[in-house]
Amino acid sequence: MDNREIINETLVHLFHEIQKLEEEAIITEDFKDLTNNDMHIIEAVGLEGGNMSSIAAKLDITVGSLTTSMNSLVKKGYTERERSEKDRRIVYIHLTGKGRQAFHHHAKFHEQMTDAVMAELGEEEVQVLGKTLKALTDFFRSYKK
Repeated sequence: MDNREIINETLVHLFHEIQKLEEEAIITEDFKDLTNNDMHIIEAVGLEGGNMSSIAAKLDITVGSLTTSMNSLVKKGYTERERSEKDRRIVYIHLTGKGRQAFHHHAKFHEQMTDAVMAELGEEEVQVLGKTLKALTDFFRSYKK
């Protein structure tokens, strides 16, 4: 197998594994009512919150799609809505206490994953990996355009 095939196979396998492991790691007994998608919406809302348009833009989805998911998260008690006093068309989303717990739980998984990779590498290797992953990220961002 040449390097191109190894890289391709590794990337495809990694994407599937990360998605599967993330779901197993973050959807615990405390958060069994959440889906992986819900957790990523909570991550996009963040600790500061935001309006529906800015959150939808972070997720690269329509406001309509976000509304459907947000209805579920509000009903489950992870987020809350607040209409702007100045412009009633604008809806702000904030995490509740329960939503903040889920946010931190998800962030902890990402920290553990990153720490595990960095612990195996020297400083120079970390720099090369960072540069490589940035190039991959740039590819994904430009590909969808």
